[in-house]
Amino acid sequence: MFKDIIGTVGSRYLVAFFNLLLIFINAKVLGREGMGVVGVIYASANLVVVFNSIFCGNTIVYFMNKYSFRYVFYPAYIWSFAGSFVACGIMALFGILPEGYGTAVFFLAVLISLTTANSRFLLGKDHVKQFNIMFIIQGISMFLIIVFLYYVAEYKSVEGYLIGLFSAYFIAFAYSFALLIPVFYKLADNKTDQSFGKILKEMSIYGLWLSVDNLAEGLTTRLNYFLIQHSGGYGKVGLLDSGTKISESVWHISNSISYLEYKEIAKTAERKRQKHITLKLFKLTFILLTAVMLVVALIPEWVYTNYLLSAEFAGIRKIVLGLSVGIVAFGTNRILSHYFMGSGNVRYSAYCSITGLVVLCMAGLFLIPCYGVFGAALTASIAYSSMLLFSVVVFMRQTATSLRELLLP
Repeated sequence: MFKDIIGTVGSRYLVAFFNLLLIFINAKVLGREGMGVVGVIYASANLVVVFNSIFCGNTIVYFMNKYSFRYVFYPAYIWSFAGSFVACGIMALFGILPEGYGTAVFFLAVLISLTTANSRFLLGKDHVKQFNIMFIIQGISMFLIIVFLYYVAEYKSVEGYLIGLFSAYFIAFAYSFALLIPVFYKLADNKTDQSFGKILKEMSIYGLWLSVDNLAEGLTTRLNYFLIQHSGGYGKVGLLDSGTKISESVWHISNSISYLEYKEIAKTAERKRQKHITLKLFKLTFILLTAVMLVVALIPEWVYTNYLLSAEFAGIRKIVLGLSVGIVAFGTNRILSHYFMGSGNVRYSAYCSITGLVVLCMAGLFLIPCYGVFGAALTASIAYSSMLLFSVVVFMRQTATSLRELLLP
């Protein structure tokens, strides 16, 4: 498993390098206002994707080795369209769908959901190498296409960025779909003792809990964007988005480890092994996240304003520092939340995310009006820390883990 972890983390940071370059390029080309628009569009699409995770996310990994491949494949693909339509309709009803970009959000959400579903199919069949290659293709192609559009085609606008985003996800989708075709036909005749209706019901219950978890988690990480947009405009969102994305680059470690942890835990019903895997990866993740976040936090402000971004992004280091504790807490919590999901106790992960959302709203009501963008960063840190505390308490009770076992090697 550690070989897979190294490969997955390595692929994530290869893409993270290009994503960071793209953040700096976008900052210079689009400015704070453009970055704010892009940030809201992408955040809106991701909220829809979170809603679609009922059938398109980790539900796939949990069920595809239990039942026929086709029984999992069809709901995922159909729901990518149906779920996006429903979610965009709800967002429009509440007035949080970006004005003038509703169609873009819908189709982007569909494409991301399909690509995400394909990636989970690959992961569920232990095609970790192809899973990583798909991620690399998506990240590098987006960088190359957007750079071409900006500097060769002279298409320096939000629309140019969206074209690059759509193109990159389509390329990743096409690559992953081609890999799944032989798997689809190879496993087409797999039998199961249960009817499709019963399996769909089981997937729906699990997926709904997972969707509640992902939706609450997604709102916890991105609700600040909408709060800042209403109080400070797209420029403030652009500053928050830039600082957030730089800080969240640390999460490539925890995301990579938790994907593989989830796969391993979902494959075994032995509780002692599940606990052993979780504790080992929990400690490893915390150490790695702390070390990398410390390096990011030490980058001076002038590096951002003079070289990486521009002078209009003054104050970004303060955002990074405000987020730093929460970034480590949230990333470490992913190990525990994926334990809950992989062991079938997904509701505890959902309760954790709901806790974070409630704390975010309560803290944000005070901190954002008083401290603006920095208050939004602090709010996120407080919410993320509350999520980790909740998960630690539940995990220790559920697995009879002592504090010594949790903290010491």
